[in-house]
Amino acid sequence: MKNLSTLCYIERDGCYLMLHRTVKKNDVNKDKWIGVGGHFEAGESPEECVLREVKEETGYTLTSYRFRGLVTFLSYSDKGTDLEYMSLFTADGFEGEPIPCDEGVLEWVPIEKVWDLNLWEGDKIFFRLMDEGEPFFSLKLVYDHNKLLSASLNGKELELFDVLNEDGSRSGLVKERGVAHRDGSLHPTVHTWIVREKGEGRFDVLLQKRSATKDAFPGQYDISSAGHVGAGEEALESAVRELREELGLTVDPTELEKIGVHLGNTDTSFRGRPFRNREWSQVYVYRGPIVQEQLHLQESEVEEVVWMDYEEVLRGVREKSLPNCIFEEELLMLGEYLDKLEGAV
Repeated sequence: MKNLSTLCYIERDGCYLMLHRTVKKNDVNKDKWIGVGGHFEAGESPEECVLREVKEETGYTLTSYRFRGLVTFLSYSDKGTDLEYMSLFTADGFEGEPIPCDEGVLEWVPIEKVWDLNLWEGDKIFFRLMDEGEPFFSLKLVYDHNKLLSASLNGKELELFDVLNEDGSRSGLVKERGVAHRDGSLHPTVHTWIVREKGEGRFDVLLQKRSATKDAFPGQYDISSAGHVGAGEEALESAVRELREELGLTVDPTELEKIGVHLGNTDTSFRGRPFRNREWSQVYVYRGPIVQEQLHLQESEVEEVVWMDYEEVLRGVREKSLPNCIFEEELLMLGEYLDKLEGAV
């Protein structure tokens, strides 16, 4: 039953009991921190397996536990393809005396400090889901030579980002969107400003109002089109894709003019959850013709779009009279570009 396993995170006084896998040389989890558990024995149910494994590895008998989800692992390596189904549990009640574990070292770790440990990137996703109180879930994680390749929750693909070095280059690490926004990893985004000239050296900017259901900055005015660069994706193709998805606007890549790069940093919270956003944004401008009534807005992302005078936008951002999530520095970058346009006329 090597393709069936259980994993349990036991909680006590705001800590999880974590296992540092340090013993077996050929352990796929060598030097990683995980919960306790193991593979099914013939005829076992998930509950029977987790009760037995916890007892064998810790000495504890669980008295209160919860089946949180099913995690499907698909792993590609030089040895071939491995498929495993893991039943994930948490527990908040146990009895008995602790015993040494022959798999590694057991340690009670404050839950907020677990994120600092050497974890699998996929494990961080189900930690996030558990912390956020997600109901019973099915999570699929695909690895290619220990690198997270894709992830899907309840059959829906999750967004994965490339983590960047401080100079904007790819680090080789990939994180899921919610995890990246929780731990503040630097990641790539694209921002496209749609502008139109209205005479006498003045310009309008098309702003989008973010949907009230968004997980960050709901109901606030934002850049014309903005989004994350998917793992392995290039910035320009992401900008074109975001315009199409959010606004129903199809443009040729040559119609987008890059005006700079902006490093944004936001540390706040939404709906009681931490939101740490560090983004390396490629900034573009689109000046093609726009018929507002012909735009097809993505309801889950955009509530409405409005044309607004650039100076009015800048004033609203500075005076905080406009509900927005726009960086003033980036808006000033756009202003410098518009000044050059005016001077060229």
